[in-house]
Amino acid sequence: MKAFPHHYQVAASAGPEGEVLLSSAGLAPLNTAPPLEFDGPGDRWSPETLLVGAIADCFILTFRAVAGASKLSWQTLACEVEGTLEREQGASKFVAFTIQARLRIPADGNVEAAEKALYKAEAGCLISNSLSGKFELKIIVETSD
Repeated sequence: MKAFPHHYQVAASAGPEGEVLLSSAGLAPLNTAPPLEFDGPGDRWSPETLLVGAIADCFILTFRAVAGASKLSWQTLACEVEGTLEREQGASKFVAFTIQARLRIPADGNVEAAEKALYKAEAGCLISNSLSGKFELKIIVETSD
């Protein structure tokens, strides 16, 4: 890992209507639009879905690092995140996030160590740590047959 601080740059451009184009050096451009809840088309990534997606992505990447450091053997991790947007004191903001993680480990795997790694990943996710909403982690650890 490179030394801190890290810097990330994204550019956005748009006209009076339609999609917003996000771009960043070395990455494919991404078209976004408002979600259905804000009268958007509902068929594109939105700032809201990108934020919630960043939590899911970060959780899995953090889990990979935790599992690797602890030599935990695992097969797959599926993660779903739901963010709750509310209006508080005249401002819209995310107030809660629920992370549902389903981890599959080998038949001879250590379920307790797997659960510990999942909780450690949630505590170490830099995206989650950057947000003020309440977080709830729900986990399921399954062993292969």
